[in-house]
Amino acid sequence: MTSLQDANKLVVQRFNKEFIENKDDSVYDELVSTEFHDGGKDKGGPDPFVFFTKIFRPAFPDAKVVIHEQIAEGDQVVTRKSYEGTHSSEFMGVPATGNTVSFEVIEIITVRDGKYVDHSAIPDTMSLLKQLKSTP
Repeated sequence: MTSLQDANKLVVQRFNKEFIENKDDSVYDELVSTEFHDGGKDKGGPDPFVFFTKIFRPAFPDAKVVIHEQIAEGDQVVTRKSYEGTHSSEFMGVPATGNTVSFEVIEIITVRDGKYVDHSAIPDTMSLLKQLKSTP
């Protein structure tokens, strides 16, 4: 493992902890390149900043991010993580349930010069929807 790969893993950890979990929006501009490309947006999804600030946070205001493992090679970081939180507002068409949910995501981030330049993610959407539709 090179020091660059270690530094890239720290960038991903910081993004998850400070921007997603701690809701520090200033970190987004600090850690995301103006040349950023997101694979989800190409499929008709919202911009990641909009997704987290306007959709995800209201639905799971107490969300925590747990990073289970990271693998870095070259300028890419693969992260297996979980989101855990209380479903407090509409999400994916499902009204608030009050359920505590946990779902995994595997993502590949390309980091250059300490900033995200590319992102691709595979969330366990089926597990999440099952938890949202069950009664607590």
